[in-house]
Amino acid sequence: MTTLLLLRHGLTAMTGPVLAGWTPGVHLDERGRAQASALARRLTPVPLAAVVSSPLERCVETADAVAAGRPGSAGKVETDDRFGEVRYGDWTGRPLKELAEEPLWRVVQAHPSAARFPGGEAMAAAQHRAVAAVREWNARISAEHGEDAVYAVCSHGDIIKAVVADALGLHLDQFQRIHADPASLTVVRYTDLRPFVVRVNDTGGDVHDLLPKPPGEGGSGSSDAPVGGGA
Repeated sequence: MTTLLLLRHGLTAMTGPVLAGWTPGVHLDERGRAQASALARRLTPVPLAAVVSSPLERCVETADAVAAGRPGSAGKVETDDRFGEVRYGDWTGRPLKELAEEPLWRVVQAHPSAARFPGGEAMAAAQHRAVAAVREWNARISAEHGEDAVYAVCSHGDIIKAVVADALGLHLDQFQRIHADPASLTVVRYTDLRPFVVRVNDTGGDVHDLLPKPPGEGGSGSSDAPVGGGA
């Protein structure tokens, strides 16, 4: 079907010490803007059918850098609330050191499928909406641009990890084993039978293997895994 590039937003002043969540007005800082520019340069060779983003500013700004100068629909970022950050409710805006003392913290770490944030949403609900969005975008991109099309979604760490867990066939309780750094690239190639997780948390690799293959060389639509691991 399609190849999905999952991009995490660049750094902000809140990234790390504070759980930003859906706090409005959280923009990329100088480091984040540099990361977004570097990510955009890395992805320049990859033809994107679309660039989609969480509606939160830090993601839109990262996605804008990737979309800048691209032709057609890929040159304009589309937002989708389903790729927005987990709704952390009463935890939003609080320091992580403080949250680590909450009883719910251990649940989030060890049994996230049972975690529901006070005044917010359940982790399982956040995964469900993000995965549903991926499936819908896969169908749309494939219908409009062909099964070998590549598109990008800029989102948040927990959302990216949840999508990757689904692609790997992992229970949500295992998603904390996955990592997604700011401005990292994670790649999932979807086929009719199964997804293939191509990259996780890539912050500097070459991207030419992500280019659509010429006709006759076997596009991304094959559901077969290469026996022996492939070349």
